[in-house]
Amino acid sequence: MNSVNKERILVSSCLLGLNCKYDGGNNYSKKVEEFLKNYEVIPICPEIMGGLPTPRVASERQADKVITKDGKDVTEQYEKGARECLFLAQKYDVKKALLKLRSPSCGSKEIYDGTFSHTIIEGDGVTTELFKKNGIEVISII
Repeated sequence: MNSVNKERILVSSCLLGLNCKYDGGNNYSKKVEEFLKNYEVIPICPEIMGGLPTPRVASERQADKVITKDGKDVTEQYEKGARECLFLAQKYDVKKALLKLRSPSCGSKEIYDGTFSHTIIEGDGVTTELFKKNGIEVISII
C-alpha cells in the first residue's frame, strides 16, 4: 500500500525522534514507529509552530494559562501553535493525531498540574483541546 492510500495522521515530532522537547531532547519510541507503519505521517510540534525555541523553559498548564517554570506566561505561543496544527489538520483532511502524553500542548486525558511537582491531573493540553473541539481524534500509545 503506498502513502496515497494510507490514512493521514498528525504526530508529535518528538515521538518521531526530532529533538524538539523543551530540554532539547526527544521522546522517540519504537512502539510509535511500529504503530505508524500503516499511516501517512505529518509531524507537528505545537510549541515550535507557536514560535518557542528549543531548548526552552519547561511549561505547565495552570487553568486556562500556560506558564513557564520561571513564571512567564506563554499561553499566546501555545494557542498559536495549536491553531497552526489545526490548520494543517484541516488543510490535509486529517482526522487523527498521535500526541505526546502529559504535555501542556499535546497531553490527552492527563497533564501535569501546573506546580512543577510531577503531579498528574485529569486534563488536556492546548492543542489536544482544540483538536477535540474540531472533531480530531487524539490518541496516545506510550
